Amino acid sequence: MKNAILLQGKFLLVQILNTVYSLLPFFTLKKILLQCVGIKIGHKSCIHRGVKFFHIGNLSLGNNSVINFGCYLDNRRNITIGNNVSISHDTKIYTLGHAIDSSDFCTQGKPVIIKDNACIFANVLIMPGVIVGEGAVILPGSVVTKSVGEMEVVGGNPAKFLRKRNSTLEYSIDYSYWYAL
Repeated sequence: MKNAILLQGKFLLVQILNTVYSLLPFFTLKKILLQCVGIKIGHKSCIHRGVKFFHIGNLSLGNNSVINFGCYLDNRRNITIGNNVSISHDTKIYTLGHAIDSSDFCTQGKPVIIKDNACIFANVLIMPGVIVGEGAVILPGSVVTKSVGEMEVVGGNPAKFLRKRNSTLEYSIDYSYWYAL
């Protein structure tokens, strides 16, 4: 009974975080709130409104990175996102699921790592344990069940290697526009 009450309290706290975060009008205030709950956000990085967190803490976002509107961040296990990363709207990053062949249907999970200069387009699903290599690109609607190598472009369901990306990258992301979609 005590565990059920604690779990319900944790769910309530995460719901309050999600509600308050979506109502805060300025990125500076959003960043302060997230830092108060153990989420690390680097310089010139932002997480837009409408993002759903699944837990307190367990998320680190490097410098010049952006997570756009409507993303799900299942930070019940660690999510580590590098520098200069773009994550487009409605992407879902999962770190925890169920052991489907387990007799008690227990949970199992692994952290997700997204390395520097990666570009994740809209409506992508990233499953537990995936590592997205430096400079990798994941095309819209892809379901990523296996790690993606450095500078690889992948797409599809399940995501498959399509080609290598141009290795000359000379941009820096700064997408902290209010109410961007």
